[in-house]
Amino acid sequence: MGLEEKLPDGVLLASVEKLVNWTRKSSLWPATFGLACCAIEMMTFGAPRYDSARFGMEVFRPSPRQADLMIVAGRVSQKMAPVLRQIYDQMPEPKWVLAMGVCASSGGMFNNYAIVQGVDHVVPVDMYLPGCPPRPEMLIDAVLKLHHKIMNEPLGPKRAERLADQKVELVPSSQRFAR
Repeated sequence: MGLEEKLPDGVLLASVEKLVNWTRKSSLWPATFGLACCAIEMMTFGAPRYDSARFGMEVFRPSPRQADLMIVAGRVSQKMAPVLRQIYDQMPEPKWVLAMGVCASSGGMFNNYAIVQGVDHVVPVDMYLPGCPPRPEMLIDAVLKLHHKIMNEPLGPKRAERLADQKVELVPSSQRFAR
């Protein structure tokens, strides 16, 4: 007698880990950090045409304590980097970061002392979204890939180990550019 024969219709079996990860991916609450032209495309993603409500992301949170996804859209200046890190530190665990646009990912065309050459120098990044500026459809694709990553992410100590490997130390600009 197999397992299928013992269970009544409508009963679903799943591991607690899969169930918790499913609830996390189904209710991502983004904290926006729009700094440049990419922020316009991010706002378009929140409009009715793209229906971000189907991902559980219809409300962009004004407080980092209510958010679990930070979307960094645009270039990050050296003066803004400590603020970005402070907002990231205020977000509760588990939290994810999406670097939206080439400026957030690598500094873009702004290769100078005033712009951080990639937001990964300030916070650990889970997903990079290229483009200048990336279209809302590309943001939807990045969110779906982030959902896949969240679904396959381990809970508990394994997650803590992964985060410890990604620890980023914020280096003051005076030390970063010292010769």
